[in-house]
Amino acid sequence: MPSRNQIISQIGQIMSERPDTEVNIYIDNLRKDYIKQLSDYSGRNTIAYYSAFMTKQSLNMDINDSDINGFMCVVHDLDRSKGLDLILHTPGGSPTASESIVKYLRKMFKNDIRVIVPHMAMSAGTMIACSSKEIVMGTHSSLGPIDPQFNGIPAYNIKSEFEEAEIDLEKNPNKAAYWAIKLQQYPAAFMKSAIDAIDLSDKLLTDWLGTSMFDKDLDKEKIDYIVKKLNNHTDSLVHDRHFDIDTCKGIGLNIVGLEEDQKLQEKVLSIHHAMMISFESFLAVKMIESCKNTYIINSNNN
Repeated sequence: MPSRNQIISQIGQIMSERPDTEVNIYIDNLRKDYIKQLSDYSGRNTIAYYSAFMTKQSLNMDINDSDINGFMCVVHDLDRSKGLDLILHTPGGSPTASESIVKYLRKMFKNDIRVIVPHMAMSAGTMIACSSKEIVMGTHSSLGPIDPQFNGIPAYNIKSEFEEAEIDLEKNPNKAAYWAIKLQQYPAAFMKSAIDAIDLSDKLLTDWLGTSMFDKDLDKEKIDYIVKKLNNHTDSLVHDRHFDIDTCKGIGLNIVGLEEDQKLQEKVLSIHHAMMISFESFLAVKMIESCKNTYIINSNNN
């Protein structure tokens, strides 16, 4: 497997010999070739969904409703009988957008979906991972709590703040002005929106776990336990907490270790390195790419 430094070295050599346009083409072709290599090795379709959230600050890097256009683009011309390996690298985003993506991919690939997490798939990314039949993680990979966010504020934090205000005002009515100022940052009905989003995440995760990874009737207790661990804050959970492979196995998710198949690990990490280099080289803030098609979202499109 070429390391990140080896790939950068290859690109540096090309840069010293060719114009920038040719370097960009080389990086594109290198990334596409790694994705095709994985697909050839597994005998399955491969789609990589990547966000530049670790290296850039921009809008549209989260999972949102515009992503369905990208998935429709890259699924076109794939042999859907081969199933799908979905590689995820995302900070998360909208539960409703995740619902649309999962519904679409399940219709296309009949629930024969495996999710691979080379590094991080947080929040709504964790929800998508849990909709698959199995999740492949490395020792360095992370999933996270699935509570949704509103403008970067976790829904549980919003809910807790309103609940704290209600309790405090019952005991100290004279603090009404304080709480009025503190809560005015939230629009009308924001509390209900936060609760609805938490409940939706709970429902979607329960449904998805019970219709692919597990049996909703035979594995009900296991599903309920996983949902509780991923979607509540009773254990001092914070939204950006990282759940490593051992934690994910421990709560009962169907996890396969990336290191268990050395060839698979090499091909997946080659894609990961190539994606990271692409974000550093281009304006792109998100890429959705299969072995046949690419859908790119640029920062200047926001």
